[in-house]
Amino acid sequence: MPWAIIDTDVYIGHWERGRYEETLDAVRRAFIIRHSSVVLSELRRGARTPGGRRLVETLYRLARVQWDPTAADWWSAGALIAEIGNRKGWDRGQRRDFQNDALIALTARRHGSAVVTANRRDFELLATELGVRIIAA
Repeated sequence: MPWAIIDTDVYIGHWERGRYEETLDAVRRAFIIRHSSVVLSELRRGARTPGGRRLVETLYRLARVQWDPTAADWWSAGALIAEIGNRKGWDRGQRRDFQNDALIALTARRHGSAVVTANRRDFELLATELGVRIIAA
C-alpha cells in the first residue's frame, strides 16, 4: 500500500472548519499515512487554544512514524527555492514561506509518498519541479 503525508492546511481545515472529510476517508482507505515532522511543527506553532494544543499533542503522540527532512533535503530545498524564487521574482518573505512546503515535498519524494494538500499553488509547482505526487483536498 502506498504512503501519503497530510499537509498542515488539511488538518487545520478539517479541525477548524470540518472540511475534507471525503478526501481524508479516501486517503485513509488507499494509503498508509505517515507524518512529517515539518507538518507537526507547523501545527504546534499555530495551535493557539487549549483545545487546539490538545489536538496537536494527541496527533504527535499517535504519529509513531515521523519522517524528518535530512541534511540533504535542507540543502536541496535551498537550491530549489533559490531557483524558483529567482525565476518568479520572489522576495525574501515569499522564499521563507515556501521553505516548509519544499521540505515536505522533498521528504515525500525521498520516501515515494504522495502529499495530500489544499495548497495547490505551491505543491503543484513542487510536483512539477520534483515529480512528487500531489492529491488535492
